[in-house]
Amino acid sequence: MQKIKHTLLFLGAMLFINVAFGQTLPDTTKNTDPSLNGQYQFMLKKSKSFNGARLINPSRLSSLWKSVSDTLRKERKQLQEARQEIKAQADNISSLKGEVNGKESSLANANAAVNEIKFLGISFNKGTYNTIVWAIIIVLGVGLAFVIFQSGKLRHEAKYRTELYQEVADEFQAHKVKAKDKEMKLARELQDERNKWDDGRGR
Repeated sequence: MQKIKHTLLFLGAMLFINVAFGQTLPDTTKNTDPSLNGQYQFMLKKSKSFNGARLINPSRLSSLWKSVSDTLRKERKQLQEARQEIKAQADNISSLKGEVNGKESSLANANAAVNEIKFLGISFNKGTYNTIVWAIIIVLGVGLAFVIFQSGKLRHEAKYRTELYQEVADEFQAHKVKAKDKEMKLARELQDERNKWDDGRGR
């Protein structure tokens, strides 16, 4: 009985030593999930309990720590790259804003130059210039209409005067013809009287 008891105690001690120092043995089990959570769950799954505590294989813990460190390093690098990219984009946006402001200023100057017209050395706004030009055109149009109206009136007056002159000329010509006929008639009568008087003297 004592021999069996000693044997059981020896086996228990060996089992305790194996459990307590089992983490020093090389780990040959492979993890199929390379993520941090997968490695953590795999480490917990492969760990052993002893009096409410977890005995974790140091190689798995080192592997998890290395993965965490690599992930943090990668995230920090990506964060740094993202910050540099954001800064570059901010600089680019600032440069583009400057270009846009410059182009807007150039466009405003171009519009001002387009809207400005020089006439006789005097600068006019395009709207003012157009207003002046249209006012001049309207005044000239009114003047032309007045001249045309006056010309028509004068032509009518000239036609009336011409017709009146022609009428007077026709009357004068008719009067001349009548006067000539009367003169010829009087001349014949006078000749007849002379002939009669000559005949009377001859007798």
